[in-house]
Amino acid sequence: MNTKLTLVLEKEVIQKAKDYAKQKNDSLSNIIENYLKALTNEDVKKETVKASPIVKSLRGSFKLPKDFDYKEELIKAIEKKHL
Repeated sequence: MNTKLTLVLEKEVIQKAKDYAKQKNDSLSNIIENYLKALTNEDVKKETVKASPIVKSLRGSFKLPKDFDYKEELIKAIEKKHL
């Protein structure tokens, strides 16, 4: 059963979300509903992989600069490897 929900959001956010939905050939309502389903799915939460003790011990062992761009560095590494 579908029920109407009213949300109060910034105009710019709404417009960008509508544009995104249009690009994906989907409705904004459907995208939001699927997101909320995924967010509240208890089965998925239970399946989350826990970090091993070794990974936990490494957490916080180094700090990256505030302007570090992970995606940019990843692109550079991939280009270096494949070009």
